[in-house]
Amino acid sequence: MSPNPTERLRACRDRALLLLGFWRAFRSDDLCRLRIETNQLVVGEGLSLFLSSSKSDREHQGRTVSVPALKRLCPVQAYEQWLTLSQLQAGPVFCSIDRWGHLAPAALHPYSVARVLRRALTRGGVAGERYSGHSLRRGFATWATRNQWSPKALMEYVGWRDVHSALRYVEADAPFGDWRRDSAPESK
Repeated sequence: MSPNPTERLRACRDRALLLLGFWRAFRSDDLCRLRIETNQLVVGEGLSLFLSSSKSDREHQGRTVSVPALKRLCPVQAYEQWLTLSQLQAGPVFCSIDRWGHLAPAALHPYSVARVLRRALTRGGVAGERYSGHSLRRGFATWATRNQWSPKALMEYVGWRDVHSALRYVEADAPFGDWRRDSAPESK
């Protein structure tokens, strides 16, 4: 972790943003609409997040989603650390941070999620320019499918109502799992 307080603050925010975005398959605008006062954190157990509105919420009723605590790459722990370090108690969960470490009162813009993701990927040695804020949603859908989640379970977890919409997010794979290169069937 960097000794620079502003860099530490930004890294903590980015970690919480990316882990929540991935593990709940959120859209960028869903992440940016989260408000601290409508969420409920149970340390070491989980997190309830209220989404006030979303693309598929035509009645504008909102919905509450749960985020379980995980052993590794835990979004709940990252959320808790972000709130502790930032000392935020109300308002948007994710806001911009200026170069002096001041937190903006307004929510982070949805376009900023892609920049946060690209910056993290580039630091990890991955060419980030091919990724968008939607990559978190697509990445989770692909991860869940590769880990044998049923389409129904995936749709319920993410909030998709239409199977065709859901399947657009899943990377197509060979139906028999991973093949070794030398044993893959030849095309004729």
